[in-house]
Amino acid sequence: MKIFARFAQDESGATAIEYGLIAALIAVAIIAAATALGGNLSNLFNRISTRLNNAAV
Repeated sequence: MKIFARFAQDESGATAIEYGLIAALIAVAIIAAATALGGNLSNLFNRISTRLNNAAV
């Protein structure tokens, strides 16, 4: 019976889950930012490439 009482009082599993949720939220934010930034960078490089090609002609 003491084993169950000690297990019920142990909060290390809950803390690990909370850290896991925080890490997942940060990962989602990083992925969203990288996706948005990637599209902007792609557009920027395409504009630079177009201008360089027009200047070379």
